[in-house]
Amino acid sequence: MKINVWNSIVGKLWGTILLLVSFVLFVFTVLMLEFLNNYHTQQAEKNLKQEAAVVARIMDDHHYSVKETKSILSDIISDETNALVAEKQGDVVISLQSGENRQAIRDEITQSEKLNKAFTSKTPVIKEMMLPSSTEKNKKESYIVMAYPIETTSAEHGVIYIYQSPDAIHRTTEQTTKIVFLAAAIALVLTTLFTFFLSSRITRPLRKMREAAFDLAKGKFDTKVPVFQNDEIGQLGTAFNQMGRQLKHHVEVINQEKEQLSSILTSMTDAVITFNKDRTVLLSNPPAELLLQDWFLNKGSDSEKPLPIEIYHMLDHVLELEEQLEEELEIDSVYYIISISPLYSASNKVRGAVAVIRDQTEEHRLEKLRSDFIANVSHELRTPISMLQGYAEAIVDDIVQDEQEQKEIIRIIYDESQRMGRLVNDLLDLARMESGNITLYEDVFPINPTFERITQKFVQRGREKNIDVSFESTFTNEATLLVDQDRIEQVLTNLIDNAIRHTPNGGHVKVLVDQQVNFARIRVQDDGAGIPKEDLPYVFERFYKADKARTRGKAGTGLGLAIARNIVEAHKGRILVESTVDVGTTFIFYLPLEQI
Repeated sequence: MKINVWNSIVGKLWGTILLLVSFVLFVFTVLMLEFLNNYHTQQAEKNLKQEAAVVARIMDDHHYSVKETKSILSDIISDETNALVAEKQGDVVISLQSGENRQAIRDEITQSEKLNKAFTSKTPVIKEMMLPSSTEKNKKESYIVMAYPIETTSAEHGVIYIYQSPDAIHRTTEQTTKIVFLAAAIALVLTTLFTFFLSSRITRPLRKMREAAFDLAKGKFDTKVPVFQNDEIGQLGTAFNQMGRQLKHHVEVINQEKEQLSSILTSMTDAVITFNKDRTVLLSNPPAELLLQDWFLNKGSDSEKPLPIEIYHMLDHVLELEEQLEEELEIDSVYYIISISPLYSASNKVRGAVAVIRDQTEEHRLEKLRSDFIANVSHELRTPISMLQGYAEAIVDDIVQDEQEQKEIIRIIYDESQRMGRLVNDLLDLARMESGNITLYEDVFPINPTFERITQKFVQRGREKNIDVSFESTFTNEATLLVDQDRIEQVLTNLIDNAIRHTPNGGHVKVLVDQQVNFARIRVQDDGAGIPKEDLPYVFERFYKADKARTRGKAGTGLGLAIARNIVEAHKGRILVESTVDVGTTFIFYLPLEQI
């Protein structure tokens, strides 16, 4: 990863230290140069004073001529020093000068009022003056000029004017400045090296932590930071590794809880929907998704809201009053028990709601079937019981005196008891079948002989009502079927018996057997009154009663078709009915051929 050095800790630390050191060096250099300048000036004044004292002693010695004195002074005075000897003000007797503008320099020095005070004073006079340059004609420079009195025994005496060229001071100052700047440069280089070394020692583990932090952000929780030191950064690395372990543990716990919650939601048969505070759907399990799809398809384009308006009313109540609400609603002819509870955030504020929706339609249907079953059983038993009680009381009270009439009453009592027995047996058989306790004694039977034999049993009964009962099959005589013959005969007997009872005189009842894919299809057709379309879904329910247009010649228990359906389904087949009023009815059941 490319990093801008000025945005890194190394760059910032280097810049800070470098700026601090530069500031310190700048202040130090300025002060040092000022100090050296003053020091050099003081040294120059001291040197001038020493040379002037020597010159004064020589001048006080009158043993030398002017020419000899000038020669001696030339040897004594340094090359950078110039001297003027005046016995009185304006009268220069010896001139020791070099360079350019000598006359102009001499004139300005001898005309200086401050320096001329030395003619009447016993102490030297020093003055810093701007004089013409000794190296260039049209330039002025700063000189240090000293007027040193000689022959101070008299009131008025001579003066030695001694001055030094600024080149020496300048050279010294320049050399010193170079040394100072060189030292500053070396200090900056050393500071930079030290800063980068220190910064790298500090930032290397920080860069490792940064890379590890990016790995943690990508989900690599096993990433660890190497710890090589025991200072604050080392402790930070240790804390980082501990944080990674804790983070991994917590994420694993969260993932486990999330998987458990997802498994629970997915395995629930109830629909679970989580809502945001703005009433939008946040989360739903598979049953809820199917339910939402059904509601959306039922609502069509009439509304932008996918849920029924009743649920939105409940949701508003829960979110506004912050209390749980449970109601049973009927939506699109389907019964639901809906429970909605508020969801709270960490600050104990309502952030949404969760709704649990249970489809109670089947329970309602079963409850209705239970109540209808009880009512039908009571109705079916009430008639024979009433008849049994009535005729039994007649016999007990000796109301019937005629023997023939008494036999007739006893025969009626017997028939009604038989009817009650059939009803109880059918109920027991149906209960065993629906509980899965039915036992099939399967064997291989020929198809055509078996179904033709059962059909022939009803030919004579059909003739009595002038009804033609016939059998047709597309199977060969060698075709066989693996079934419980007695149970299948019970099914076919019930269907043919119903067809004959509900077919008027002169009608037809046909038993048709053919093959449909891997199933044997058995159809029982009649051209009777038919079953109304609205009654077809309930034909195979217990105690189904035909429409008033369909009269029975003989009372039944109303359980035959329910028993037939259970027998066919136990053979892994299925049974259905097709009917048109005043045209006829066809009962069809399929038996699998692969069981052969």
